[in-house]
Amino acid sequence: MSYQSIDSLQNVLKNDVFSHTKDAKKAAGRALGTMVEIITYYLLREWGLCDYISIERGLPEFGDEEICHNVEFTLHPILQLSKIKMEEESPLTATKIIKALGEDVMGDFSQKKSNKLIDSNNVLRNSCLLAENNESLLVANLHKERIGKSIHVAKQYHSPFAMVECKRVGVEEGCKKGPQTIEKAKQGAYVAQMTSSLQKIWLNGQRYGLICEEGTPLIKPYDELLYEIVNNDKPLKKFTLSIGVVSNHGNWFTAENKNKEMKVLANSYDWLLFLTDAGLSEFVTSLLLKPTLKYQVVKKAFASSYKEGKKANVFTKTKINKDAHDALCEYFSKNIKKIEGWFNVISPEGNHIDNLKTALINMANKNWEEIL
Repeated sequence: MSYQSIDSLQNVLKNDVFSHTKDAKKAAGRALGTMVEIITYYLLREWGLCDYISIERGLPEFGDEEICHNVEFTLHPILQLSKIKMEEESPLTATKIIKALGEDVMGDFSQKKSNKLIDSNNVLRNSCLLAENNESLLVANLHKERIGKSIHVAKQYHSPFAMVECKRVGVEEGCKKGPQTIEKAKQGAYVAQMTSSLQKIWLNGQRYGLICEEGTPLIKPYDELLYEIVNNDKPLKKFTLSIGVVSNHGNWFTAENKNKEMKVLANSYDWLLFLTDAGLSEFVTSLLLKPTLKYQVVKKAFASSYKEGKKANVFTKTKINKDAHDALCEYFSKNIKKIEGWFNVISPEGNHIDNLKTALINMANKNWEEIL
């Protein structure tokens, strides 16, 4: 690893990038949180799940849909996928894309006219929402093909089959860990437990799962029931696989053991991943601080987003400079096995990140028409 700890890396960013801000270390910490989200997004994209993703949508609680919680990513069943060839002209608006699809596609959809897949400043919107109705979403993404590029427009079912949240808390000066770590853990745990039809209960000190099949409650050991739900060909209505991604070693671990915060998260999420200090450090070093010529566009997008007097942030999971996006896609494609090695699986115990990839692909490929 290039730096002894994430805290030392944060201090490098504080001095080199954020020295003009009022609280440079806190600003650097927020930027590191953004890096965790970007790494997670491009990992999912490299796994072939790009068209299933929506970003920053409200996820309703199971049984009380009036209460919603914004999460970083939700993955939705695809009801229909259209691929269109268009010039990468700027701006590439929702109106232009829908016109290329054909006006009859709209039906009762409410169009998001202000959204642009690519704006006039060459900024790309990942998972660009074109339109939505009560049942589904129209989401556009730019894809690189063997020859040229195309736009994929996915008609996503409104209710997701998986959600992903990213949690990072920085360490303040003079503290051993971030003071808000336990609060972040509680927030994530609540959302993970309340948004899926698979309910978690404890009996005699053991974790069990509870679901209702046609009104009949079914209780089984939690890991056994989760495996059956994910691998059964028939999808389970309102089931949302919960995935948490945490980073920064000092906040979530004591030595090599789970501390209270990590236990809270591990007992609540279906899958909990830890992005290692080494992984986050390598991403920041290789792409933002000391990139090769090929990845200078990534550094440029990052630097322009945080410079004094900036006009807009063009390096987030949602909006990103298109050239930086292309470079990131190439980086993840060429280094995917190494990048997967940046993650430790905290729960379910004994699993590897490949098992999560398989689970998500299984969920995506279910016959969703059976319950729609």
